[in-house]
Amino acid sequence: MSTTALFLVLAAAVCHASWNVVAHGVSRIGTPFLWWGAVASAVLWLPVVPFTGGLGGSVAGLALGAGVSAVLHVVYMTVLQRGYAAGSLSTVYATARGTGPAVSAVLAVVLLGERLSALAAVGIAVVVAGVVATGLIDRRPGSSPAPVVDADGAPRRRRRVDPGIAWGLLTGLAIASYTIWDAHALRTWELSPVSFMVGVTAVEVVFYTATLGRRRRELLDVARAHWPRVLAFGVLSPLSYILVLVAIQTTPVALVAPARETSVVMVAVFGALVLREGSVAKRLTASVVVLGGIALLAL
Repeated sequence: MSTTALFLVLAAAVCHASWNVVAHGVSRIGTPFLWWGAVASAVLWLPVVPFTGGLGGSVAGLALGAGVSAVLHVVYMTVLQRGYAAGSLSTVYATARGTGPAVSAVLAVVLLGERLSALAAVGIAVVVAGVVATGLIDRRPGSSPAPVVDADGAPRRRRRVDPGIAWGLLTGLAIASYTIWDAHALRTWELSPVSFMVGVTAVEVVFYTATLGRRRRELLDVARAHWPRVLAFGVLSPLSYILVLVAIQTTPVALVAPARETSVVMVAVFGALVLREGSVAKRLTASVVVLGGIALLAL
């Protein structure tokens, strides 16, 4: 990975970690906040389009690429929320963020014809291991599903998969799907990352509007109470992915996808040092593992 691409991906990770920290505490609001976030993203970044390549090489390609990507992103958010409802946060999060880049790397080689060196493959494995470890460090034994018992009350061996792992795997597949599609769309139709992202968020507004239902009445209250966070989301969330899209135009997705997951470690370290969540030493150790993997990708 070139120095420029690595800088873009790490800057994207910082932006991603930043908006997650800013939005901390409002994630339970759900669709009303996501609606405002999508609106803010489209409105704030639309004026930037003329100065960043315009609509790109193909208007039809932009419409198709952004439309499909928006659907995949909405599916990702839906599956992720279902996962959090069915399983423990740490299990779903770690499984999803570890599976996503791993599957993306495999699909990039198979579908996009990318090639990886043995050293890069090791780096990807190290990053994925560190990300998964970050999510599982503070998992408590009691966070797993309750044991199954027979009619007479005797414990019975559980055969089904932990729902957190199952939903985490599905979420990881969703992450890989939109990552590979977005790389294909930008490279095939020579699209501008900014106009592509604006198109994606605009279509997301339509989807979120259709699913608001009775929660439309909450929109004004959410805007009044959380407008600073909405604006921060509108700037940082698109920026984090725009930087990734710029990187994948010249760098293999198989390298970019794992590297961007350093945002997970950044948030984990922030939680440990600032919010006093979990073990600082263990999280820092996992962070060192991830950084080691990134160093291998940069060689």
